[in-house]
Amino acid sequence: MTNPTDDSKQVAPRKDSTSIVKRTLARRYAAEKRFRFYGATAIAISLLFLVILLGSILVKGLPAFTETQMLIDVTLDAKTLGVEEGASEQELRSANYNALIKKSLREMFPEATKRKQKKELYKLVSTSAEYQVRDSLIANPSQIGQTIKVWVLADDELSALYKTGGLTDIANVTHTRLSEQQITWASSLNEQSRLKKQFNATFFKNGDSREPEQAGIRAALMGSILTLLITFLLSFPIAVATAIYLEEFAPKNRWTDLIEVNINNLAAVPSIVFGLLGLAVFINFFELPRSAPVVGGIVLSLMTLPTIIITSRAALKAVPPSIREAGRGLGASQLQVVTHHVLPLAMPGILTGTIIGLAQALGETAPLLMIGMVAFIVDIPTSVTDAATVLPVQVFLWADSPERAFLEKTSAAILVLLVFLIVMNAAAVFLRKHFERRW
Repeated sequence: MTNPTDDSKQVAPRKDSTSIVKRTLARRYAAEKRFRFYGATAIAISLLFLVILLGSILVKGLPAFTETQMLIDVTLDAKTLGVEEGASEQELRSANYNALIKKSLREMFPEATKRKQKKELYKLVSTSAEYQVRDSLIANPSQIGQTIKVWVLADDELSALYKTGGLTDIANVTHTRLSEQQITWASSLNEQSRLKKQFNATFFKNGDSREPEQAGIRAALMGSILTLLITFLLSFPIAVATAIYLEEFAPKNRWTDLIEVNINNLAAVPSIVFGLLGLAVFINFFELPRSAPVVGGIVLSLMTLPTIIITSRAALKAVPPSIREAGRGLGASQLQVVTHHVLPLAMPGILTGTIIGLAQALGETAPLLMIGMVAFIVDIPTSVTDAATVLPVQVFLWADSPERAFLEKTSAAILVLLVFLIVMNAAAVFLRKHFERRW
């Protein structure tokens, strides 16, 4: 018998599964949209900070690529020079050109009669002005006794004021160390068209200097090139040979595992530790010259080795095993397989890792400070044993200088360093794309 149906009991209606799924999907889509929004916002903020940073460097650094020249009338009086007519080149080089410059400035501004006024007047031109007059006279010794017009380098404070347009509105001049009298004289020179801006070749031709308008990056640039050359010559063959041995020849045991672990750990060691190693071993023990590219290159090569080894091993692993098997099938030895088949195919990745490692070494400062490459270098280094500095250390030195013009020099040196880094990274990408093979 069947039980009679109880009308008082009603079966609960089933939930609409379709609506539940739709609500769940809606929440998932909303969460995904929020995640995309957060990601896009983070990227936009990062790009904004990058633009602000690069924009600030550009604004501060671009004026350093121009210099201010001043036109003065110089009477090449033999008596003032302390030479006789028909003097030899050696006598002309040792003549008193500083007295000529001062006499010319006094003739241009005869109202400067007091000692303090004369000192302020002389400060409008750079100390390199006498060398510019000397070079002009040596090039044409027949000018002795004549009055010539010479463009000489202006002082850094006058140059900064002229570049910013302060001489056109002297009533509102701020942030300058020039006195009111000096600003008046500079304004008079500007009205007479005796001031002009031109490309600052001095920045790329000179070494460091205590005078901002004479300071350049050539010594630091040559030091960086020589240091990177030593780094490449030491790190590249050793790192590639190590990577080939560990990847292709070394047996897999606890010793090779220990070596691999130590290589990976060395890649994370702070760079200043390598500087302490260079100071203790290469300078104090082996007595290599302090502040020389040879020591800097050795230290940076030690720091770069782990990076190149790791990237080289990754490039070797990327070569398909079928290449090795095909070589062995044709009767080639293990060494022939590696040198004739595996290494050429892995070389684009190896070169990419090498360039990235060298770019990292180019921007290092801490290890080089420890080995004395923070020295004040005026002369351009010509060999790996000459005293030298590098671009990052030059930036460090200029950033600590109080003169306003050194701020421009610092930003300009950073721009040059960034250009080098961009070129090196672009070369790595080009080599990777151009020679890379896909299987």
